[in-house]
Amino acid sequence: MKRLLYALILVLFSGQLYAQDINKIITKDYVDGLIKTLSSDEMQGRATFSPGIDRAATFIEAQFKKIGLKPLDGLSSYRQSFFKYQVKPVSAEVTIDGKKIDPENVFATGNTAAELQFDNSKGENWIKLDPAKPFIEQYRSLMRQKKQQLVLVDVKFVDAFKRIKGYTKGGSVLDEKDLQQEKPAVMVFVLDQDTVSNGFSVKLKNSIDKLPLFNVAGMIPGKSKAKELVIFSGHYDHLGILPAVEKDSIANGADDDASGTTAMIALAKYYKKLNNNERTLIFVAFTAEEIGGFGARYFSEKLNPDDVVAMFNIEMIGKESKFGKNTAFITGYDKSDFGKILQKNLQGSPFTFHPDPYPKQNLFYRSDNATLAALGVPAHTISTDQIDTDKLYHTVKDEYSSLDTDNILLTIKAIAQSAISIVKGEDTPTRIPKLKP
Repeated sequence: MKRLLYALILVLFSGQLYAQDINKIITKDYVDGLIKTLSSDEMQGRATFSPGIDRAATFIEAQFKKIGLKPLDGLSSYRQSFFKYQVKPVSAEVTIDGKKIDPENVFATGNTAAELQFDNSKGENWIKLDPAKPFIEQYRSLMRQKKQQLVLVDVKFVDAFKRIKGYTKGGSVLDEKDLQQEKPAVMVFVLDQDTVSNGFSVKLKNSIDKLPLFNVAGMIPGKSKAKELVIFSGHYDHLGILPAVEKDSIANGADDDASGTTAMIALAKYYKKLNNNERTLIFVAFTAEEIGGFGARYFSEKLNPDDVVAMFNIEMIGKESKFGKNTAFITGYDKSDFGKILQKNLQGSPFTFHPDPYPKQNLFYRSDNATLAALGVPAHTISTDQIDTDKLYHTVKDEYSSLDTDNILLTIKAIAQSAISIVKGEDTPTRIPKLKP
């Protein structure tokens, strides 16, 4: 009986000590300071390739240095740098039956060459979209055909035409191998043209720039299980400058994903102070999530996925979840026992993790956990966002003032507590079935 009483006292004392420690290390002022800075107008929305994202990276590096993280093995700084090629359309000249088409009525997709020409003399053909069928279905079908083709678009589809043309103006981000295609699959769309009687010709020009990208990553080496890795992540990029709404054009990305990046930094501070990690902990702010997840992909290529025990990817925790206060959801909850381990460690706490309530959104494969998850790693995203009703998502209104900072603080502390047995090497989540190539 005395032993049982002693054990209960020890558990209560340990819980009180944990609460005291974490409340001193992860304070509301500290969290507020991080997220206010990351989502400030000074960062200009942290768009990939912009001066704003460089400023954000510099800020995160300073936090890592202050905390005392080490750069990743083989690196001399916290920046994990790599390059991509940004391809943007410069001009699209189309002539049909000897008549030049107004450039406003033309856009091209799929062109990866600096200059490209084709016409109907070499068997390249043209088609016209059926005005009786949905535009997007026909558009997607054409994209899968991998041809060089001229596509005539009925004026009925003018709104869809303009919308997609707007997307193409931003260009695309590619690897070097993508630029070396002998015959890139190109679709050239022409609005308000009924037919081609005597032939057509197409001349396209792109600008191609080699530009730097950089994740920001640091680590706390493990003790007895140093080769086993636990990753905490969030993406620090966002959309940058958007069309102005009420004179505001900066998409600050406070919830998406300054909130997750803030959590990642705060957890780094906490675990560094705790200094009880048997496994090696990696903390990484990913770049380019918004334009294709390039940062997470590059990071994943630089490590052996078999060494990664778990990944805590944190995205959009700035508002209360649909389950109420002291709750969050985990994407891919049913794919491993990751969530069950986290909930076990929260026993006695009011906080609860739930399975993803938005399966139709396919969130598990839409964030930076996806690359490692596809390789079998129990890599999951933790979020509280009500994505089906969130009207601020990807708008200039996603600002610090819209956040519930108490929700952010509660979620960070819950993650810190729930991850502790994985950090200490006591629990190992089951692997996720690998996706077939």
